[in-house]
Amino acid sequence: MLQIAICDDQLRELDLITTYIKEYLVTHSLEAEIKKFSHPDKLLTTIETENFHLYILDIVMPMVSGIELGKDIRRVDHEAQIIYATTEPQFALQAYDANPINYLIKPIDKQRLFDTLTFAITKIELSEEQKITVKTAENLRVLKLSEILCCEYRSHTVLFTLTSGEVITSRTIRERFAKYSMPLLKDVHFLQCHTSYIVNMRRVECFTKDRFILQGGKVVPIAVKQYPVVRDQYMNYLMAKGVQR
Repeated sequence: MLQIAICDDQLRELDLITTYIKEYLVTHSLEAEIKKFSHPDKLLTTIETENFHLYILDIVMPMVSGIELGKDIRRVDHEAQIIYATTEPQFALQAYDANPINYLIKPIDKQRLFDTLTFAITKIELSEEQKITVKTAENLRVLKLSEILCCEYRSHTVLFTLTSGEVITSRTIRERFAKYSMPLLKDVHFLQCHTSYIVNMRRVECFTKDRFILQGGKVVPIAVKQYPVVRDQYMNYLMAKGVQR
């Protein structure tokens, strides 16, 4: 399902754009969750824990301009689509620092908005839509679940090993690893095989009684007491995928 965020401090414009988008969704038989923000600070707070496929941003807003807001979004998420909608054409060149897909001048032309939405949606990979946001010591990182090999709890931090070989370390967490990793474990591809380890079963190359060997040779241990449950869950996953082992 598409996740759309609209940010505009003018409530009338916010409601109008929302109405247009809902009309577009009905016309094209699409489902989406739309969240409206009347202040950029509220959106910045939200993206610490939530991800959106598409952002529609005003530019002239209090405290944080739409241009700065777009840059902040882009630092967190390189793949989200950004559309600017504003009364001020003179900011167009500056706006492209956030790599928007279009720059619409108010009053919004509905057909031009529809054409822009169609183009934006073709660039969104809904098959890979599942993402999590990881707070590190330096910034926020949005990770596709498909690019995570495994994660490990170590010294009150969580290490995410990616398919690229990069390791992302979370900032210190206060909650238990089991609670922290709940968003990950809601995805059917992930399995907790040890008190301190979770694996992406899509990336498993070899399975033995005491370990998973993942893509690239990464080895993840299986807790002895958890082996029967881990074995059954992994075999059920393979059967559901029609894979023979």
